[in-house]
Amino acid sequence: MNKSLTTEICVVGGGLAGICAAVAAARHGADVILIQDRPVLGGNASSEIRMGICGAHGKERKETGLLEEIQLNNIYYNPLMRYTLWDDVLLSFVRAEKNITLLLNTSVENVEMAGARIKSITAWNSNEYRRYEIEGKLFADCSGDGILALSGAEYRMGRESASEFQENFLGNSVSDKKTMGNSILLQLRPCAEHHPFIPPVWANHYDDAFFDARGVKPELRSPDPDGVTHSYIRPYPENNNFWWIEYGGNLDTIADAGDIAWELKKIAYGVWAYMKNHPDGRCRNFELDWIGSLPGKRESRRFVGDHILNQNDIMDGGKFPDTVCYGGWTLDDHHPDAFLHEGYVSTHHTPPSPFGIPLRSLYSRNIENLFFAGRNISCTHMGLSACRVMATCALMGQAIGTAAALASKYQVSPREIQRTHIEEVQSILLEDDVMLPGFPRAVAKLTSSAKTDHPLLQNSIDRNMDETENGVWLACGEPCVYTWTEPVKLSGCRFIFDTLLSFQDKRMRKLETLPDRKEMPPMLVRDFHVDALIQGKWKTIVQETEVHCRMFRRNWEPLEISAVRFVAEKVWGNDGKAHIFTLEYR
Repeated sequence: MNKSLTTEICVVGGGLAGICAAVAAARHGADVILIQDRPVLGGNASSEIRMGICGAHGKERKETGLLEEIQLNNIYYNPLMRYTLWDDVLLSFVRAEKNITLLLNTSVENVEMAGARIKSITAWNSNEYRRYEIEGKLFADCSGDGILALSGAEYRMGRESASEFQENFLGNSVSDKKTMGNSILLQLRPCAEHHPFIPPVWANHYDDAFFDARGVKPELRSPDPDGVTHSYIRPYPENNNFWWIEYGGNLDTIADAGDIAWELKKIAYGVWAYMKNHPDGRCRNFELDWIGSLPGKRESRRFVGDHILNQNDIMDGGKFPDTVCYGGWTLDDHHPDAFLHEGYVSTHHTPPSPFGIPLRSLYSRNIENLFFAGRNISCTHMGLSACRVMATCALMGQAIGTAAALASKYQVSPREIQRTHIEEVQSILLEDDVMLPGFPRAVAKLTSSAKTDHPLLQNSIDRNMDETENGVWLACGEPCVYTWTEPVKLSGCRFIFDTLLSFQDKRMRKLETLPDRKEMPPMLVRDFHVDALIQGKWKTIVQETEVHCRMFRRNWEPLEISAVRFVAEKVWGNDGKAHIFTLEYR
């Protein structure tokens, strides 16, 4: 049984990149179909895999926009950080958009072309036993593995030679097909009583000699050169992060996915048996709560765009005229031998944070209507090592969703959007609370012309940066007043509240059973109202309660006013003080 659908934008892949691409496009007026081959959204961040959402290093460098909205929703609706609820926070985020048709359990099988354009895709829904034929104007591959390579889109797989892009960190004299591997994660549960663990008969066996050879003991580690650090296996419960249960970099992470998953299961159970039953008692107070069945992938196909992002671009800070998002993770290159490598598992080189990522790396060089976001973007292997983490992928998704909505509006290709409408794409992203390094946000003239005792709230910087205070503290009940010498027309507002971008603890927990709740940032405005001075009388024009967002926007029919005042009535913490970065009126 077949079903035909038509859409403006078809997004393939429902990880964070695909979610943000679909929601951004829908919010900017496009009709969107989002296809996900799993029963839940989230990709590597979902309950099926449970990788942490990592992003840019450095104080106040955290990613905002749609990702921050998702994470704040999660704290509000899921304060105990349960993975089942996390999946449904993501589902709710997508389902809230009336312009999105969501197809779960649906896998792309085929691509039909019309010249150099994708005309349609065919996808099979394993729950409905139905084949969908989806025709679209534009397509976005956020699948990770780059399934829309079926279109004939150019792609790369493996490591470049050092000479091709003058990348000296890897040092390969020739290119090869090796990649970073896949990982299966463990989650532990605190326990009061110790019971030995009996592994499956097929589990691998490990002993102290195996782990000692991998540099577990600091005295066995080789010295790190200047500017380079290494990550090693740590078979201890501290930090409870088992990303290093990694395998498959010497295989094909797509074609050999089944064999890789099976070997990772054998490794994972062997690791836990070694840790839990170790005579030093390191895991006496922990038991195995969960083990993944679906590995998380780091690397497979990388599409080729108009620009291939590489090590040198990143180390130079990514100074592109068409910057639409940013990264800030280290160039974190995992050894292809991974868990089996005698020594370090990954090597880190530290770039500037943030570094820009151009739109030219987010659309295809040879397929005219194909965007992409996530770990399949146009970059070298070394470039990918810094761009593959999920917070960065979420920003990429928001960028291409925004660009795709404009491309649909103007009936042009992704390349033409980059050439003739890039300033509009950047302006929308800045308005939507995405920081673009090197691109300040324009402030509304109505705001900049107002008089106030708090001029920091009128600038274009929506976060603290490099120890520079860009916000204002207001006590609950204390008004912030803007006045104009002559009456003005007021038709909207845009506020940015502090949600602790230096706060590391918004991501899902590694220990699922901890009893304490995650709390909203204490200085975040919870209840507020806005009054306008209309013909000499104050009138409340906005009244909000239970606010749990960083960016608040509202539009209304124009009002003629001579002053406006913002009053925070309540914050999420107990000290009664709100920290606010922007109060903008339009």
